[in-house]
Amino acid sequence: MKNVLIIDYGTGNLKSVHNAIKQVSKKQDCKILVSSSIEDLRKATHIILPGVGAFESCLNGLMKTKIRSSLEKMVLEKKKPFLGICVGMQMLATKGFENGEFSGLNWISGEVKKINNQNNKIKIPHMGWNTLKFLKQTEFTKRLLQKMKVTNLNDLSAYFVHSYNFKNKNANEKVITTCYGEEITAMISKENIIGTQFHPEKSHSFGLAFLETFLEQV
Repeated sequence: MKNVLIIDYGTGNLKSVHNAIKQVSKKQDCKILVSSSIEDLRKATHIILPGVGAFESCLNGLMKTKIRSSLEKMVLEKKKPFLGICVGMQMLATKGFENGEFSGLNWISGEVKKINNQNNKIKIPHMGWNTLKFLKQTEFTKRLLQKMKVTNLNDLSAYFVHSYNFKNKNANEKVITTCYGEEITAMISKENIIGTQFHPEKSHSFGLAFLETFLEQV
């Protein structure tokens, strides 16, 4: 059985993420928990960190749970599959610059900076559906695309709600982008760690296929 832990740190779209995981887990033997318990974290086979709100407030919420060291042991040492969603991805960065300068978890080198609104030519936040651009193929994206049975990658899109862009330092860790005034990092990947700026739980068939592929990670 797979134990899927959605980390509850007082913010994040927990209900929507839970419902989406519940829907795709019907094909797999999964137990889903929404928790910040260290014991639940240790038992988890798959870990999801959602995020809605500001970089600093989300980090502060995560720190208050006192699970950072255990989380890093599970993800960075034991290499359990990890998915960060929206601000949950942004928190993986070295620094964030929303309402000041703040240190992130520094799991993936980079900085989170506000999207350039091009002298008010585009609306901030970037909200709604946008086309995805696959920069490279990983084992994850290969299985995802096989599951989607698509012939044209340009047909795929996902749902976004954000004002800040994760500008990662290592180009090899950037897997998917989109365009909104500038190149937006839509997905990052490093070993067992995946982060998405888009919301899989709100991205209909693509998002469900994405989450199903994540649950298949070992």
